[in-house]
Amino acid sequence: MRLRVVVAEAWRSLTASLSTTLAAALTVLIGMFLVGLLIGLGTWARSWAEHAKGQLDVNVYLCTDSTCNHQPVTIAQKNAIRIKLQNDPRIGPSGVTYVSKAEGLKELRKTSPGIVGEVIANPLPDKFVVKPKHGEDVEAIANSLTNPPTPGVETVNFGKKTAKRILRVAHIFEVLSVLAIGILLIAATILIGNTIRLSIFARRREIEVMKLVGASNWFVRGPFMVEGLLTGLLGAAAAVVLLFLGKELVLPATIGRLDAGKDVNAIAFEYTALLVLMLGLLLGAAGSSLTMRRFLRV
Repeated sequence: MRLRVVVAEAWRSLTASLSTTLAAALTVLIGMFLVGLLIGLGTWARSWAEHAKGQLDVNVYLCTDSTCNHQPVTIAQKNAIRIKLQNDPRIGPSGVTYVSKAEGLKELRKTSPGIVGEVIANPLPDKFVVKPKHGEDVEAIANSLTNPPTPGVETVNFGKKTAKRILRVAHIFEVLSVLAIGILLIAATILIGNTIRLSIFARRREIEVMKLVGASNWFVRGPFMVEGLLTGLLGAAAAVVLLFLGKELVLPATIGRLDAGKDVNAIAFEYTALLVLMLGLLLGAAGSSLTMRRFLRV
């Protein structure tokens, strides 16, 4: 019975100051919409970054003929290099592939026939193609083969500039997403708190009378807490509706046209919607609690 009275009081307060309530709900809506958008775009960008890092590899070129700077690699040295790479914890069990010069030329004829169309002799060296578990490890793996130099290895190439650019972009995406979400959450919390503060100020005489007749602290605080929760929930629910419309109408015409790879996906919309609703409730509770602690001395 008491809970029903508290909810009724909260609803009465919301409808009594409708303009303030709408302003708070709209701010929560905008904030939660942008948070949901950032969650979707941020997880998609992170997935793309992981996909791009997964494409990074280390090409270990062996000293195959007399044109290299060292003695041609021996079978024993090839086996030693293979074992060294397979025992590296940064490389997966199937992350080391040996490509002979004949296989390399055959592959090059398929991918770039114009380049090798007039080539008579095979200029390519034997090599190991190494796939690390994590893209961030390509430089460390390359350094482990060149410093100190590994016998039989002529050069090691991992696309240093491209690898660093991809890793830098991935890190920037992560940092900016976290900062933007944090700022939006703080702004929405402050506005909900201001709404509750105005409601407390408008009902200050009523609160004094309630305390004089013996109302408990829970009975006085309850409507304001429920008011904050309802404001946060309404704004978050409206944001979910807008996010769903954006997903169905806008997304197919933008990101949906990008051929980024089948394994590049954002977080499922159901999880995003649930997270937005939970954040709306959390913001409403946080805004109410902080405001009551400061302005409601009961």
